[in-house]
Amino acid sequence: MVIKSVNESERKDLFREPLVGFSSATDPLYRQLKQIIGPEHLYPQDILPEAKTVVSFFIPFSEKVVASNRRQEAVSREWAESYVEANKLINEISSKMIEYLEDKGISAATVKATYNYDEKTLKCGWSHRSAAYIAGLGKFGVNRMLITRVGCAGRYGSVIVSHEITPDKRTDEEFCVYHKKGTCLNCIKACPVGALDIDGFDKFKCNDRVLKNGKLFKELGACDVCGKCVVAGPCAIINSKKAI
Repeated sequence: MVIKSVNESERKDLFREPLVGFSSATDPLYRQLKQIIGPEHLYPQDILPEAKTVVSFFIPFSEKVVASNRRQEAVSREWAESYVEANKLINEISSKMIEYLEDKGISAATVKATYNYDEKTLKCGWSHRSAAYIAGLGKFGVNRMLITRVGCAGRYGSVIVSHEITPDKRTDEEFCVYHKKGTCLNCIKACPVGALDIDGFDKFKCNDRVLKNGKLFKELGACDVCGKCVVAGPCAIINSKKAI
C-alpha cells in the first residue's frame, strides 16, 4: 500500500521507493523514549490501547530534490514542495491503511506527519524517526536524522495496529560517515545558524530558521523547512533508485 500510494501520487517525481519496517508495540525502547525525548512522549498504547505493532515507513526524496537544495544558499522551492507533498502523502497513506485494517477487523491509529509538538518546548508527543529506528529502518547520524540504507532525505510516518506482526531486526550498520570513519561532518559545516555540533543540537536556533524559511513559501501551505544539514553529506542519498 505504501509503495503503491507513492507510485501513484501526482508528484511521484519528487520521491523514490519507500521503505517499511515493523516494531513490537511492547519493545523496551519505547519505554526509554520517555527518558531520551521527555515524559511527554507517548507509548504506542497511549495512542491505541490494544497496540501490538507499530508500522513505520520512510518516503525518500528524489535525487533532483536533494540536488536542488544543495545548489543554492537559500532553501530550494523543490525541497519545500517535497516536504509539503510528503506530509500529505503520509497522512493519506496512514488513513488508507487504517481504513483497510479496520475493514479486516483490526484496530489502527496514527499520529499526523508533522506539527505534533509543543511550541514552547519544541518537544513532540510522538517521534516518527525514533519509531522507525526501533523498526530497524536505520541509525541516527550526527545530523540527528535517521539514516536508512537509502539515505536520510525524506519524511517518516507511523501507524499503530492491534495485529501482531513479526518485528524487523535493527541494523548494526552505521550509515553516518562520522560514526563509521570519524570523518565528514558536512552537516555541521552546512548548518546556516550553527545549531548543530557533534555533541548537541540547538533546536530553538533551528526552529527560528525553519519558521523564517516557511514564510518564503506561504502559498504552498505549512512548510517550515531548511534541510541543509540533510543534503550536505553522502548520507542524503545512499544506493539511489531514480524517482518512481
